[in-house]
Formats: sequence, structure tokens, C-alpha cells
Amino acid sequence: MNPAVQWLTLFYMILAGVTMGLAYDSYRVLSLKFNFPKWLNAMLDLLYWLCAALFVFRMLYAGNQGQLRFYVFLGLFLGIWIYFLIFSVTVRRFVLMLIQSVQYMCRLLWRLVEILIGKPLRWLWRLIIGLLVLLGRILLFILKLLLRLTKPIWVLPVRWISPWLSRLKHSAWIVKITGWITKWRKR
Repeated sequence: MNPAVQWLTLFYMILAGVTMGLAYDSYRVLSLKFNFPKWLNAMLDLLYWLCAALFVFRMLYAGNQGQLRFYVFLGLFLGIWIYFLIFSVTVRRFVLMLIQSVQYMCRLLWRLVEILIGKPLRWLWRLIIGLLVLLGRILLFILKLLLRLTKPIWVLPVRWISPWLSRLKHSAWIVKITGWITKWRKR
């Protein structure tokens, strides 16, 4: 294996170490910010290490067809060390700022949807309810007016019929039938 391939592989492994550190810090900030349950945290850890192993293997395969040498481990260690020495704090702050920006944009979008869609729908609902109440009051007023206007037509026959109905209610055969029905129900 010539030195150019070895230096290229070393460079790829340093790049893979920096990428693993970046992914780890991003994942760590996300899991601390969103308070994942322990079981989900464990599954995400497993997923991180699986993806990191596949990524390192892919980089190793691109560098020297997957041959494991001492400088491969040295490159990974150097990449992770450089990342945590130089970039870690900045990346964590950036990821935190990115999360806060996304949360702010989601709140802003929700507020915009509430203002543009929610309030007009509430106003429309209140308008419809108000119109239905107004229509009901108008209809009730018309019915009361009709009732007052037609009072002479229906009150007079009721006054004529009510004494006759009262006598009918207290007649002997009606009393007998209601007594029989009452006894039959009690059984």
C-alpha cells in the first residue's frame, strides 16, 4: 500500500471522527433538551453506534478498501479529539440555538394559523349562533303575535267546550273506566 493511500485513509478517518463527534454532540443536546424516556434513549444510543460503525466502515472502504491498520484507529481518535477540543462547545450552542429557533418558528406559525384561521372561524361561529338566536326570537315574536291575533277564534270555543269536558270527565262511565285501568296497572 503506497503512502498516498495511507494519508488519504488517515484523512478520511479524521473526518469520520469529527463527524461522529458532531453527530454525538447533536444527539446529546437533543436528548437532554427533549427528555426522552430511558428506553428510547437506549434505542437511540444503539442506533447512533450502528450508524457510526456503518459510516466508519464506508469511509474506510472508500479510503483503502476496508483494510484495518493502526493509522485507522489513530485517525479516528485524532478526529474525535480535534472535534471535542475545537468544535464541541460551538456545535452544542449552535444545536441549542437551532432547536430554540425551530420552536420559535413553530410557535409563530401556530399563532399565525390561529390568527388567520382560528379567529375568523370563531367570529363566523358567533355570527351564525347570533343569527340563529335572532331568527328564533323573531319567529317566537311572530308566533306570539299570531297567538294574540287569533285569540278570539280559539278562546271562545274553548270556553264553550270546557264545561262540557268537565262534566264528561266526571261522568260515571269515565270514572269506571279509569278505575278499571288503574287496577289493571297495579297488577
